[in-house]
Amino acid sequence: MIAAAITGGLVLLIVATGVYGLIIGPPERSSDEAPPAATSQPPSPPAPVVHPVPETNDPEEFATGAAHALFTWDTHTTLMPGDYRQALLEVADPTGEETNGLVADLENYLPDQETWIALQEFKTRQWLEIDEVYVPEAWDEAVAVGGDALEEGTVAYTVTGTRHREGVWYGEPETSAHQVAFTMFLTCPPDGEDCHLLRLSLLDQPLQ
Repeated sequence: MIAAAITGGLVLLIVATGVYGLIIGPPERSSDEAPPAATSQPPSPPAPVVHPVPETNDPEEFATGAAHALFTWDTHTTLMPGDYRQALLEVADPTGEETNGLVADLENYLPDQETWIALQEFKTRQWLEIDEVYVPEAWDEAVAVGGDALEEGTVAYTVTGTRHREGVWYGEPETSAHQVAFTMFLTCPPDGEDCHLLRLSLLDQPLQ
């Protein structure tokens, strides 16, 4: 009872002091008193960015960069699947002939909107660890058969590696790793212009 009485008295004192403060307002500051220092705001975190596709005429370097851009994403940011898709479409066939096909190909690699929202709950991010990037023998055969039907500078690269995913499950970090393989069809004009991405094979159905 004594503790309750003391507590009650303190509450009344605090309430009375608060009301009194509201009535009389803040204390007057003397002219010699320095104004309170402004509180500095913490710096804003950097805006998330999409893994860029390199601007290069080196086909292997381009294929390597495009493969990373294809598999690198993070649902725990303000970016959405369309942002990652757009980064790849920016290096698509400049003639537009293969662009619609590439858009369809990307649907087999990037999560759709519904899946993305589900992955956001687990703060999922993904990246690719590349093992090999090489021109498959099947492409050499295709060039030999196709001859002049193929534009000069058109080439295929098969990429093999490990797709990593990381997230949070019931408050605990979780990871997964899966072997992947696919083929990228691209063109690097002999006049020195940058390479462009034409099409993608189905995932895990590469040219050998």
